Amino acid sequence: MHRRLFPRTLAVLALIATAATAGAPTATAEAPTPAQTRLNATIDAVLADSRLAGAQAGVVVLDTTTGQTLYQRNGDRRLVPASNTKLLTSTAALELLGPGHRFTTDVAGTGVRRAGLLAGNLYLRGGGDPTMLAEDYDALAAQVAAQGVRVVSGNLVADDTRYDRTRLGPDWTWDDESYYYAAQVSALTVAPDTDYDAGTVIVHATPSADAGAPPVVTMTPPNGYLRIDNRAETVADGETTISFEREHGSNTIVVTGQIAVGEEPESDWMTVWEPTGYAADIFRAALLRNGVRVLGRTVLGQATPEDAKPVARHDSMPLADLMVPFLKLSNNGHAEVLTKELGRVLSGSGTWSAGLAAISEYVGDSGVNTGTLRQRDGSGLSRRNLIPPAEFVALLAAVRAEPWFDDWYAALPIAGNAERFVGGTLRTRMRGTAAANNVHAKTGSLTGASSLSGYVTDADGHLLAFSIVLNNYLTSSVKGLEDQIAIALAAYTEKGTTTARLVVPTAPEAPRVPDGLECSWVKPIAC
Repeated sequence: MHRRLFPRTLAVLALIATAATAGAPTATAEAPTPAQTRLNATIDAVLADSRLAGAQAGVVVLDTTTGQTLYQRNGDRRLVPASNTKLLTSTAALELLGPGHRFTTDVAGTGVRRAGLLAGNLYLRGGGDPTMLAEDYDALAAQVAAQGVRVVSGNLVADDTRYDRTRLGPDWTWDDESYYYAAQVSALTVAPDTDYDAGTVIVHATPSADAGAPPVVTMTPPNGYLRIDNRAETVADGETTISFEREHGSNTIVVTGQIAVGEEPESDWMTVWEPTGYAADIFRAALLRNGVRVLGRTVLGQATPEDAKPVARHDSMPLADLMVPFLKLSNNGHAEVLTKELGRVLSGSGTWSAGLAAISEYVGDSGVNTGTLRQRDGSGLSRRNLIPPAEFVALLAAVRAEPWFDDWYAALPIAGNAERFVGGTLRTRMRGTAAANNVHAKTGSLTGASSLSGYVTDADGHLLAFSIVLNNYLTSSVKGLEDQIAIALAAYTEKGTTTARLVVPTAPEAPRVPDGLECSWVKPIAC
């Protein structure tokens, strides 16, 4: 692994460090201008909101054009960042793997092949691709058939050995396990749609035509790997209360509640237990559809022999393109795969520990003080992640010099843009304000922890890097407070403001999340 230095950022980082040493707000080491004084007062007023009573707030704002820290409060305080952790993971992946990096899934065979018979095993080798769809496995199966293979006398072996077999982050909570944002991590997996939530299946419940009958439950993609325990009922009328939950340690999905005749189907994303087996099931069915029969068993977790002969191959989209679904939709699975891929590529070990070491070295070389933070996973789902806002701003300032920055900046969610793969998790926020189609920032949401870190162009055309991390609040959401700060930054100007009065900006209310739920539980809502 190589180390790099960024002399251009050292002065900026020194300013951030200086500002972060005091707990009380301050504009810069120099005397603040009237405009900066008003900005400080505005942000202070937002942070004085009663929803933050007893909570912790860290905010840092840096003018990347001048190198001035315009605002800081508790910039050096270690806070739970939630999905802002993905800023570290994504930048390290782009630099260390490269924007053109692709994941390869391939098929190889052992034994003699003659007259349509492969007298040996067929190996499906996973390369970590989190974007593999059922149709991609079908295309692989079609390649196998095109090679003239009709019968495999041996086993179908699912090779997931590129990464280790630790499927879940060590700090993830048990009650997250069946939900899509906490899917098990494997080098061989399946995503049900182009949100690319690898290791999940979408379960649909459609009301029966007759009250009293159970709803019709189907899955995307169809598979024989998961079992449905349908305890739900179709009713003549009434509120829909359908619920899906996978039993711990199994692939049984229990469907409960009711749905009225004539109502639209209810759907939810559920994780699978052991995604390697899920991928093997999808591929085996695809082989059969393409006229290839495997006579042996399905075997999981064995490595492909070095002398196995290539039969089929699928390459993923390049990493620069993967950044769009990853960051726009805050895809936890992508973050964890990239962490293990970093470990595999740089040290030969596809583990969380190896990948996190690579991330730490990269962000440290970029000017982040890694001695002040702790990163425990790639996505931010762990509550043991602790990162000061000043370190996020240091990273945001440094990566502007990277050759891949433009792609990464475009992949961040963009405030108020309704297009799902443009606005992402900010698509419903800050609409109709100076921040709309301006703020490019990563959101973060856990119960009692919220964050927003990224960039905004102020009214003078200066690009500001900012980080807002809020912890330990009791209200259901503080997104509106983050938005008020971002809107104030978008409107900030040093020109013609000497007589302007203090106005705390208002923000359209962000979607409310039910108490006790993590924001990402409600997939259609932008969090």
